[in-house]
Amino acid sequence: MRRTVFNEDHEAFRETLRAFIEAEVVPVYDEWFAAGQAPREFYYKLAELGLFGINVPEEFGGAGLESHKFEAIQYEETARAGVSFGGSGVHVLLALPYVKMLATDEQKKRYLPNFVSGEEMWAIAMTEPGTGSDLAGMKSTARLSEDGTHYVLNGAKTFITGGVHADRVIVCARTAAPTAEDRRHGISLFAVDTKSEGYSVGRKLDKLGLKTSDTAELAFVDVKVPVEDLLGEENKGFSYLGHNLASERWGIAFGAYAQAKAAVRFAKQYVQDRTVFGKTVASFQNTKFELAACQAEVDAAEAVADRATEALDAGELTPAEAASAKLFCTEVAHRVIDRCLQLHGGYGYMNEYPIARLYADNRVNRIYGGTSEIMKSIIAKDMGL
Repeated sequence: MRRTVFNEDHEAFRETLRAFIEAEVVPVYDEWFAAGQAPREFYYKLAELGLFGINVPEEFGGAGLESHKFEAIQYEETARAGVSFGGSGVHVLLALPYVKMLATDEQKKRYLPNFVSGEEMWAIAMTEPGTGSDLAGMKSTARLSEDGTHYVLNGAKTFITGGVHADRVIVCARTAAPTAEDRRHGISLFAVDTKSEGYSVGRKLDKLGLKTSDTAELAFVDVKVPVEDLLGEENKGFSYLGHNLASERWGIAFGAYAQAKAAVRFAKQYVQDRTVFGKTVASFQNTKFELAACQAEVDAAEAVADRATEALDAGELTPAEAASAKLFCTEVAHRVIDRCLQLHGGYGYMNEYPIARLYADNRVNRIYGGTSEIMKSIIAKDMGL
């Protein structure tokens, strides 16, 4: 089936990105994998390529586009090559929407030029030890000083992707106690400078997958945050967090579909090259049937992912539709990647093969951004159940 989601400009971008990945990432990716993170210097190369400024207004050094299709191509091309761009994904997909939505003109002038250039890498810190998906249960606090010039931030965060290299982090903290009627009340967002006294990066977490993304624990001890770095209005942070969940879940859905597509590519290449019992693995009927079934699932996931992309760009992707896309694409990817690994036999369990890394990387898709169970609850509620 012919895809209609991308035009000639998108495909030209794809060619440029594919060449960049082959030249700048593939030769050194094993080193990143062993180190557990991409080097900070690599992010300047991404900035030079223009990846950080695609959706940033021109007045701040960006391209001024309002589309997620270039991000979609990044998902497809990194998956195709069996690599990632480290923890830089949160910089654009997660952090930027909050800056664009909440920052004042003065804040945008301070934040966005360095955002585009890679001088300041951003992350977002929501999850806390012991709270998981229950963001309303967060304990971190930000108290306004007596002279009203700054907030005093205290608390801890965990599972923060991009947390090691981040220069500025959007931190969610309580500026007021929850009420009996609304336990979500009292959360605010702050753009915290990671060089601030009392701010510290704890353990770089050892994850099952996504080995090249720096994921860390963060701690705040009496960190002074200037009032000028409050994002949006005080105590309205929870509603802001909900506003951007649709785009976040779209990203996970599209990324999962791209991984499934890459898995079929890896498996097809392997079974055509691998010989057993005097003939290629691809010549066996079971191999053909398995890959055919996987391809059919990828085709369906592609259609769902593309439809969600068009809806997101049009500003029409609802929370329930985003949840449906995430649930479907991540579950498809889970099944497809597992079956493609099986076709590799014992080699599929070796990290030197991209299918093994893909298997580990994919697992978190059904957890972060809201678990599959949460997605089902959202969809069921939308159905009136």
